[in-house]
Amino acid sequence: MADKPAKPKKKPVENPEGEMSVREAGKKGGDTVRNRYGSGFYEEIGRKGGQATRERHGAGFYESIGQKGGKVVKEKYGADFYEQIGHKGGQKVKKLIADAKRSAAEKAEAEKSKPD
Repeated sequence: MADKPAKPKKKPVENPEGEMSVREAGKKGGDTVRNRYGSGFYEEIGRKGGQATRERHGAGFYESIGQKGGKVVKEKYGADFYEQIGHKGGQKVKKLIADAKRSAAEKAEAEKSKPD
């Protein structure tokens, strides 16, 4: 898989007037909302936004934007990229299944070992 080029690190810009940048203000606001309502709040509003988008544009809208995004990724990284990430995902699923089976077996063994 082609490595992504490293993003250049931005140096924090000191504002001589002591004002916040738009980015700093957005982060501060986001942190405040998360602390007040919990991180699940973002999941909830995202779900509501997705439902509203589906109602407004139809379910096929997501297919359309997914195809556009996939085309851009294919042009940027090549067709082999999908094979590589698919393999990685398959290996991850295989590991998760093995871990779950091992955990279930350990739990069953612990239950057997318990005195009645």
